Amino acid sequence: MKNSDYKILLVDDEPDILEFMGYNLRKEEYQVFTENNGLSAIEAAQKNLPHLIILDVMMPGMDGMETCHELKKIPELANSIVIFLTARSEDYSQMAGFDAGADDYVAKPIKPALLLSRVKALLRRYTANAEAEESSRIEVGSIIIDKERYVIIKSDQEIVLPKKEFELLTLLTSKPNKVFSREEIFSKVWGNNVVVGDRTIDVHVRKLREKIGIELIKTVKGVGYKFDAS
Repeated sequence: MKNSDYKILLVDDEPDILEFMGYNLRKEEYQVFTENNGLSAIEAAQKNLPHLIILDVMMPGMDGMETCHELKKIPELANSIVIFLTARSEDYSQMAGFDAGADDYVAKPIKPALLLSRVKALLRRYTANAEAEESSRIEVGSIIIDKERYVIIKSDQEIVLPKKEFELLTLLTSKPNKVFSREEIFSKVWGNNVVVGDRTIDVHVRKLREKIGIELIKTVKGVGYKFDAS
């Protein structure tokens, strides 16, 4: 992602700080939104879904800790990164902030180079986490495969599969409409060093068809199987 793809929400009750931070971040081509209190920050975050939120701890009314707690309750913001701004250096303040869900701290007075370095590093983490989450789920046709939980979702129903059936389906859906030879399936699902019967693949395919639908896995005679995504 380019800097211009990232959305950053700045929240501070001091206009000079908002202007200062906004100027430095916009200069790096980030999309920047600003708010001066916790309640409006929550509304703005729900509307704009920022990748990163820079949040002042000491604000009147709803302070940064409470605001962060509320932001983390919003499912769409579960992966948003929070940096706290604080003039307080006591350890207890930092620990309370991390308990509230903060990912990092920047102390006032703010040094632009340090702020931009922290922002860049944390947005790299956001991207890496998003890519890892995306790679853990495969969506093809009417099927969603959750590789972390070893379940599939079809028509909003979760189906738990035995390990080898799950691995076979994951392989077939990794390249929809590609024909996987029996030899390739044996190698990638069971391993070359495992001896299994000739009908093992057929049995697993039959069980998969019973659970997800006979029309999704096609037999290519004399070659192997494919997942039909048409």
